Amino acid sequence: MNPLFTRPLFNGGAVRRTVVASVLALCGAASLSACGKTITIGDSPAPAASAVSSAASTSPSSPPPGQNSGNSALQVVDSTAQDAGLDGNGGTVVGAAVQEAPPKWVQLSAVTSPPLSSPHLININQAALYRFDDDSASPSQSACNAACATKWPPVTVQEGGNVYLAGVNPKEVGAVRRQDGQVQITVGGWPVYRFAGDSKPGDLNGQGIDGKWFAVGPTGEKATQ
Repeated sequence: MNPLFTRPLFNGGAVRRTVVASVLALCGAASLSACGKTITIGDSPAPAASAVSSAASTSPSSPPPGQNSGNSALQVVDSTAQDAGLDGNGGTVVGAAVQEAPPKWVQLSAVTSPPLSSPHLININQAALYRFDDDSASPSQSACNAACATKWPPVTVQEGGNVYLAGVNPKEVGAVRRQDGQVQITVGGWPVYRFAGDSKPGDLNGQGIDGKWFAVGPTGEKATQ
């Protein structure tokens, strides 16, 4: 599939995209937690039989090693990772690379980029984030598992980790436990994903696939052309 962009969005490593909302920087690194909120991880309801693939039907009864069975708080911070004195990407991966373990932290940033007419979210690696129409926002539930989750890797985070924000209201951010026990970030109740077919900043190759996958906006809405 040809990329949807009609002109290069980066030059010399700098992506030509504009953060939609100014990052709130009213608190210092020592008190960043006070600028966000603490959330608990919602347990995803048992999926309908029609939504469970045969590969997912043998999912383990207990979470994978290194993950707790109970709800652990996540800290949503209304400031960037850089403002918190962090560098790197928290352990997130790019493109089709497999996320072997949940990252220590993630960052969600709202940006604008053609050909979309509304803001959409990217992660710290500047990869576009998506939502899936077959999912549920109320309650939050992912219908993308097994092979689907290989093509559309969920945006996961370690339990007890941090979610940093730029141009996203903390009240829109939540989390849900997936069938495999991992913790997936939600925005406006919608679980969010990457697309394995996006390999570089500015790619939006997943937009509109199957008429069900769309870039996700800062309140969980579809970002469309």
